[in-house]
Amino acid sequence: MHLPAGQPLRGGFCRFELVCSRGLAAMSHKEIFWMACDSTEQLRAEFGPFHTRAEAEAEARKMGFGYLLRYEHVLDDHEEIQEVRCIFVELPGAVACDRSSAPVASTSLHTRCATCGEASTHDRPWQAEVWADIHEFEHSHHLVRLFEHSRGKGLKELGGWRG
Repeated sequence: MHLPAGQPLRGGFCRFELVCSRGLAAMSHKEIFWMACDSTEQLRAEFGPFHTRAEAEAEARKMGFGYLLRYEHVLDDHEEIQEVRCIFVELPGAVACDRSSAPVASTSLHTRCATCGEASTHDRPWQAEVWADIHEFEHSHHLVRLFEHSRGKGLKELGGWRG
């Protein structure tokens, strides 16, 4: 049985009191956070974390994702993770994207690091943003730029794309 303890835990996550299997009340708590994701497959794109379902759902709809993923971390008194639970939630009315049958667009997106020159090509804007986030996280002080390539028009930089 889960009873709200009424106090926010670090990072604004929810705190719960759990009853242990021996019948004695033990003080444990659960951190809950949400991710937007494109599928329920093991190799999926996830974006987040978000503190509330509403935030995750709004971002998932913006990105064209059809699912949310709720992570629950059960922590002991010393805030060590004892158990991790993952729950997929399919968004009502969302069309799940099938990556294998994605149409080939006449426009493609290209990310390139202005610092080291590493580059990648993407079909969707969210893929470019995820690549840039990962690259800038792994390489501090690097700056990723986004370019759009259209047939007949060439390569054009998209300024302020993360603003």
